[in-house]
Amino acid sequence: MNRRQLLTASLATGAALAAAPARVFAQAAPDLRTRRLLDVARREVERAGSALWRRDLVGIADFGLHSSLPRFHFVNLESGSVDSALVTHGSGSDPEHDGWLNEYSNVPDSWATSRGAYISWEWYEGRYGTSVRLGGLDEDNSNAFPRAIVMHAAEYASAAHVERWGRLGRSNGCFAFGPEVFQSAMYRLSGGRLLFADTLGIGENGEDVARPRQQSVDFEAVAAGRRQPVTETT
Repeated sequence: MNRRQLLTASLATGAALAAAPARVFAQAAPDLRTRRLLDVARREVERAGSALWRRDLVGIADFGLHSSLPRFHFVNLESGSVDSALVTHGSGSDPEHDGWLNEYSNVPDSWATSRGAYISWEWYEGRYGTSVRLGGLDEDNSNAFPRAIVMHAAEYASAAHVERWGRLGRSNGCFAFGPEVFQSAMYRLSGGRLLFADTLGIGENGEDVARPRQQSVDFEAVAAGRRQPVTETT
């Protein structure tokens, strides 16, 4: 190969290498749903600030969706990806048991879901096996720890339950997952990461989902009724 051929070949190789990264690393932009959830996750991580121990993964519970839909989103801020699973809401927030959350409450003994940001704490063994303690970071969920609002597994939170009943069962306000996904949820979100619950209503294609009109709930009256001592009758 003469000098001119060598120079021509070198220039061609350099041009190919310069173009290669654009071809190798080109990726499709996230879809609208993913972008919206990433925006919510970034906003809530920023709002929580130094309260969090880890900021790589965020769990978002979108209670604007029906309980038969995968409405708990695992948002990976490092990869920009989202995957989703079923999650329950509290029975106090859904007295009709129609699968839609009516309202939120922070009242003890309300058995309701609380809106807001949570931090995940340690594992422990409870009624539903290994569970994850949660701490409330907002005024709207400040009673999360004394109310024992946690992450746990439950058969009534499984896809099989939805197939049979058309909706999930209800918790006492906890984030309950099906046993088939809970271990993954526990490993991914425990250890000082953020969980956030709100009525977002973000549909599969990123569109806003309308929900049926829901009745208001007198949580104070409900909680007071549960605190009444049981009277024995003869």
